[in-house]
Amino acid sequence: MAFARARLTTLPMIPSLFSVTLKPFLHIPHPLPPPMRSLFIPFASLSASQTHHDPSAPSVPSYLRKSSQPWKPMCLYYTQGKCTMMEDPTHLEKFNHDCSRDLQVTNYMSHRICSQNLDYFLVLDLEGKIEILEFPVLMIDANTMDVVDFFHRFVRPSEMSEKRINEYIEGKYGKFGVDRVWHDTAIPFKDVLQQFEAWLIQHQLWGEELGGCLNRAAFVTCGNWDLKTKVPEQCKVSRMKLPSYFMEWINLKDVYLNFYKRRATGMMTMMKELHLPLLGSHHLGFDDSKNIARVVQHMLADGALIEITARRNPDSLEKVEFLFKNRIR
Repeated sequence: MAFARARLTTLPMIPSLFSVTLKPFLHIPHPLPPPMRSLFIPFASLSASQTHHDPSAPSVPSYLRKSSQPWKPMCLYYTQGKCTMMEDPTHLEKFNHDCSRDLQVTNYMSHRICSQNLDYFLVLDLEGKIEILEFPVLMIDANTMDVVDFFHRFVRPSEMSEKRINEYIEGKYGKFGVDRVWHDTAIPFKDVLQQFEAWLIQHQLWGEELGGCLNRAAFVTCGNWDLKTKVPEQCKVSRMKLPSYFMEWINLKDVYLNFYKRRATGMMTMMKELHLPLLGSHHLGFDDSKNIARVVQHMLADGALIEITARRNPDSLEKVEFLFKNRIR
């Protein structure tokens, strides 16, 4: 599907490409009940050993079977608005340029969604322990589960030497084969937020005239760390005020706990319990945000009401009110 109001900036040719190693989720779960087996259509290819028939093994659910469209790594130059290879058939064959491809749902299952109090979920999964290195956001329609658009930028640290940055990036992204695209595209955190605010305004999700809060939308994170801790820390390092749209969020772990009545300590636990195979590379932010979005879609299809779980005190930004009595601590 084409993204609504998506933009692509044509810049000079970038010679370096990258490769991402697919690490398939090897566990073959027991089949889900029949109504759920047709929900998702991920495009992960299974190896011959996984698809070979074994009478003693559990049957493979429909959403794990090999698709006619094999999984491809996302072109991360494209997500930065800097892919200049769109006319190259070899490049298009190797890399995915359609984020919604990994997040398709059937029309039948979209009718199972209960009425939500928000129109859009902004799935966010930051990367970087010292400073933020990656800022990916997927915009999901709360009523249809469809991917509306995405925002993705690599972030260049502001208080690290060039030598330390190179070591940091090699250790973090070298194993995924995307260290070159990081170096080619990363920009300072202030610039990332300026572009992100323009993206929010483009989608009418935020504006000063709205009082600084998100309009019928909320961030969804897998835990409180991203918005409770890391963004305020990064704003201090970058010598900027915490933007008003970061004042509240949805911790998916808390919603999961209250809806399914069982604890999930992280994204991988949720995916395993929901029988969702991992697509892409764990701890590559853009892939993690897509996998978290797939958990959101699954929960919506199960009838979950996904609501705000945490809100920052506007008079004392260090204080956060947690709105769910039962929550992951």
